[in-house]
Amino acid sequence: MDLLKDIKEYVFSLLQDELPAHIIYHNFQHTLRVVKKLQELIKGEAVTEKEATLLQIAAWFHDSGFVKGAKNHEEIGVELAKKFLKDKITDDDFAVVSRLILATKIGHKPKDQLERIIKDADCSHLASKSFNQTSDLLKEELRLTGTADYSDLDWKRENVTFLTNHQFYTNYGIENWQEKKQSNLLDCFKSVKKLEKERKANKQKKKALKEKEKKAELPEKGIETMFRVTLRNHNKLSQIADTKANILLSVNAILISIALSSLVPRLDNPSNAHLIIPTIILVGFSVVSIIFAIQSTRPKVTEGQFTKEDVAQKKVNLLFFGNFHQMSLNEFKWGMKEVMKDKDYLYDSMIKDLYFLGLVLNKKYKLLRTTYTVFTMGIIISVASFFIAFIMR
Repeated sequence: MDLLKDIKEYVFSLLQDELPAHIIYHNFQHTLRVVKKLQELIKGEAVTEKEATLLQIAAWFHDSGFVKGAKNHEEIGVELAKKFLKDKITDDDFAVVSRLILATKIGHKPKDQLERIIKDADCSHLASKSFNQTSDLLKEELRLTGTADYSDLDWKRENVTFLTNHQFYTNYGIENWQEKKQSNLLDCFKSVKKLEKERKANKQKKKALKEKEKKAELPEKGIETMFRVTLRNHNKLSQIADTKANILLSVNAILISIALSSLVPRLDNPSNAHLIIPTIILVGFSVVSIIFAIQSTRPKVTEGQFTKEDVAQKKVNLLFFGNFHQMSLNEFKWGMKEVMKDKDYLYDSMIKDLYFLGLVLNKKYKLLRTTYTVFTMGIIISVASFFIAFIMR
């Protein structure tokens, strides 16, 4: 038919000359595909020759409005058709064409057979073998026009939603296209699962890389120096505490020796009875001081064993001798190699070693402080008692 041929040439020239370069999906190829699928539907559905002509006219113009942009392109297509078809078809026929063009809007529910046919023709790509390629073109067009910028996963999800909610309205479409559309839907489901798995793997990989970079940024030499200096200081403090305890042990031992050798033998003499209480006070405080000094230096013996489960769960600190002194050399070597394989485990062991050494130091210095207090009070009270004893005599 000459009219349809003229319309085809007009639409082709219009889209060729005026369609923006970023409209890569709603172009002449898309229009041509819709017209071909429409002709297939016309043969499969019962329509008159006149209805077939009006359907094809609407199909040629249905996306011509994209020359002015995506917004309200159906209405613009109606205006372009009206301008071209003036005096070529009757007003009643144009009213049908206009209604059919507007029926291609997304979300429009067809009201009659002609609208059902053009709706199915416009969405025929959902049941095509090239659905993925066509869909990717639409995705890119949306990005280029600034309408939406979907990730691959989000776009596949959109396709799943659209295909799930879409339906073919004609009997021909349902019988001949529904199965392929369902196949494309299944492919989209598979793509979504695959992309979700890849996204999860990428997130984990990025997280691991970020943690690795974060660890790489840590000043390892500075950390090792910190541990070395802190542990050395703790050991020095422990040695100082032991030295002070030994001094107190020696002093009190001397005091007791003097008391036992010089004072006690003379206490059986009635003339020295006044020295009994001061001597008891002196010896008593010295004994108590010695007990506290011994407690501050008394080592704590631990079990000295560990299991492979302890190492695997990072529960045991192999840097402290008390945790391995009863293990065999081979077991200890294995445990240390496991520690050296894992930097986090190694640092964790050093932190534990530092922490528990601090607890030991705290206990030492508390006992040492008590020892000095007892010793000081003992000296003061003993001297005072001797002084009072001599005065009372």
